[in-house]
Amino acid sequence: MLLASRSVQLPDDDAVQQHFRECGWTDGLPVVAPTPARVEAMLAWAGFPPEHVIGVEAVKSRPLTAEKVAVNAVLAGCLPPDFGVVAAAVEALCRPELLVHGATASTGGCAILLVVNGPVRRQLQMSSACSALAGPDRATVCIGRAVRLVLRNLLDARPGELDRSTLGHPGKLSWCLAEDEEGGAPWLPLGVERDVPADVSSVTAFAASGPRQIMNEWTTDPSELATTLVAEIKATMLHYSIWPGNYAVVIPPQLRAVFHRAGWSKADLRQFVYDNAVVRRADWERVGKAAVVNHRNREDEHRALPSPDHLLVISAGGEAGGFAAVIPPWLGPKSAAVTTAIGACIDC
Repeated sequence: MLLASRSVQLPDDDAVQQHFRECGWTDGLPVVAPTPARVEAMLAWAGFPPEHVIGVEAVKSRPLTAEKVAVNAVLAGCLPPDFGVVAAAVEALCRPELLVHGATASTGGCAILLVVNGPVRRQLQMSSACSALAGPDRATVCIGRAVRLVLRNLLDARPGELDRSTLGHPGKLSWCLAEDEEGGAPWLPLGVERDVPADVSSVTAFAASGPRQIMNEWTTDPSELATTLVAEIKATMLHYSIWPGNYAVVIPPQLRAVFHRAGWSKADLRQFVYDNAVVRRADWERVGKAAVVNHRNREDEHRALPSPDHLLVISAGGEAGGFAAVIPPWLGPKSAAVTTAIGACIDC
């Protein structure tokens, strides 16, 4: 296998770490040396020739080849079986509707969240249980980090350069989540809901603000649980952005059981949120934003979701605790979630 990347001979691992830090090719954490053998193993596992173009970032018109993506996957600590997920995630990033350039360059500080579905979760031993949003296993941490290093090293998304986040959030290091499909039953997995066959693995990528945790363990009424979720979404609309987009809610088992016993599907939850996550422009007056309210717009209504299908309902989390999470979008309708199949073409 003939690689195009330039080779550098370094005497030991300390020299490798120093070289990558000096070149700005690392997020500050230690990296794995991307030797030709390791890069070739990544490519061989996925069946990609080095020159294969996984995607082209629309604004820069910059092709992202399998070889360059594999180099960053090795750097992040990925193993060859992880590479199919990384490649599918990068393909999703390059879809124009996600608008990765705007999301990455924005002062808003979002990160790219990856949600993995299908058999690959079990193959890579990805955990959907305790600490699901905080890298509960090797694969989720390394896959999320690999995609972030691709943004950094191939698309120049370094803090203070293209990345102009005022604050950012920890998901900018790594943010990857495997959905609990088995414990989430009878709810359909996110990938299946987004038209990927149940026996095909997929990854959904979207530009997201940091998660906002809620708690309600004092009710067995699903509409009351949904109302708590709506309250957090409306708070986000008032405190951050009023514009609609792909919100996500992550529901752990204790609260999922309430919805399941009541016969609520994901579609039922989406419809409830669509109907109720609404604020008036005048509501901004009570949160210190009176300057953007006037007599002409004060009664204007704003919905969190352009349609019910814009809510991503994800099953994940530890067994105990009446907790859930709301994950707001970056900037409303400017960026949309994208789902791609892993190692398969479902449109062919």
